[in-house]
Amino acid sequence: MQQLVNYTKSYSRMGEEDELPIITHSTQENAPKKRLHSFILGPFYWFKMLAMELHWSFVFGVVVIYGISQGFGGGFAKVSTEYYLKDEQKVQPSEAQIYSGIISIPWIVKPLWGLLTDVVPVLGYHRRPYFILAGAIGVLSMLSLALHPQLHIVYALLLLTAGSAGVAIADVTVDACVAQNSGTHPSLAADMQSLCALSSSIGGLVGFSLSGIFVHLIGPKGVLGLLSIPAVLVLSVGILIKESRPSNSNYLKVNENFALAAKSMWKTLKSPSVWRPCLYMYLSFALSLDIFEGMFYWVTDAKDGPAFSKESMGFIFAIGSVGSLLGAILFQYGLKDYQFRDLLFWAQLLFVLSGMLDLVLVLRINLRFGLPDYLCVVIDAIVSSMIGRLKWMPLLVLSSKLCPHGIEGTFFALLMAIDNAGLLTSSWGGGVLLHVLKVTRTQFDNLWLAILIRNIIRITPLCLLFLVPRGDSSSSLILPDDDEASLGSKEEGHTRTIPTSENVELVALVSNNSSSDDARHS
Repeated sequence: MQQLVNYTKSYSRMGEEDELPIITHSTQENAPKKRLHSFILGPFYWFKMLAMELHWSFVFGVVVIYGISQGFGGGFAKVSTEYYLKDEQKVQPSEAQIYSGIISIPWIVKPLWGLLTDVVPVLGYHRRPYFILAGAIGVLSMLSLALHPQLHIVYALLLLTAGSAGVAIADVTVDACVAQNSGTHPSLAADMQSLCALSSSIGGLVGFSLSGIFVHLIGPKGVLGLLSIPAVLVLSVGILIKESRPSNSNYLKVNENFALAAKSMWKTLKSPSVWRPCLYMYLSFALSLDIFEGMFYWVTDAKDGPAFSKESMGFIFAIGSVGSLLGAILFQYGLKDYQFRDLLFWAQLLFVLSGMLDLVLVLRINLRFGLPDYLCVVIDAIVSSMIGRLKWMPLLVLSSKLCPHGIEGTFFALLMAIDNAGLLTSSWGGGVLLHVLKVTRTQFDNLWLAILIRNIIRITPLCLLFLVPRGDSSSSLILPDDDEASLGSKEEGHTRTIPTSENVELVALVSNNSSSDDARHS
């Protein structure tokens, strides 16, 4: 009532009693209900708005590719592949480390998929045929893995790599659709990236949470067979997605477009302002040796280790995806305005320190302080994933600023391929380290030494930060003039700025997810 009196006095002074707002107890009581109603139904209205503005088939495609194929399917694939190599193929940790790198090779050639979708139409369509191809590859490869009674390791690797290729092709194709719709509906660009991020995050959490349970119930081969279901949905996206078919597709210009794209990319890569940060990105990942397989075998098989169950490992992976999401949120709302060099320095330093948590676990120091193994591993998963994301985000923002006009999508895919090449080198280097130190399925005596060597080598990228420009996410970078080689419309000047850094950061949240595994594919 006091609020009503105050409003009355205020309006009486102005002579506007006739405009007095009516405030009653009933409206005050209904306000929380309205806010709750808006909170619950808001996402549904948002989805409906996107479906009406962008067409329902596009929203369906984003949810399927990011949420079900990469998020949910990625969680299932990660855990089932680990147990498939360990229990079905009986490979050593060092071999599994090498094989994981081989499976990630399709993500290194992402620029090829990008070029194909951009300049090579099939029956006049640029997107539909590649969704169908990606889905067909996924269905055939996963069913072959699941139904064959005893597959040789070479054929198993080929099928796993083919399945990875199907996911990578679908990823590049849907990225092209998002970019295309961002150009025609610029006001909805942030909403589209939010849809991608939301789908990927929720899908990953659900996938990792259920993966261990399903691996325990039906085995890793059975789970790999279930991955044919997301592949079928990807194929259905190719059938249902709305795409206009040009009346006169000029196939004679394909070679010319390839040549123009290659010329523009080479011209840009030769610029010191581009190749120097590219070199840093590759070396920073390559020198962060990955010995994940050694740790995975230790926590599941070692006599002196925690001997975690399949269900526990699935939940640990899920906790790691939560840490990755926390890192993205921390960057978005607290760190995005800091300079690249400062962010990368502290992220790399924390990356080194977080690696010591593995040493604490392997040397059983945690038990001396009464810290249970499971709690120690959960803390390690959250911290390592969060720091890995904090390291990955500024590199992605920087990468987006290095793209020449007209072939932004293809060149960004090239930069991501450089990062994935670094991750591949890291994975293979870690495999060699495990082999040299004789870390096997049953011998883990030197695993602590492998962790220590890895952590020491991780310090090296701190000495290479001079290769990174001093700017931040709002800075402009000087690029070579790409007017002559651009595939798109020409743009005057040599300086490019990201229209909205927020959109880039949301792109960074879902680009590779698939990553680590978003960031790792390892």
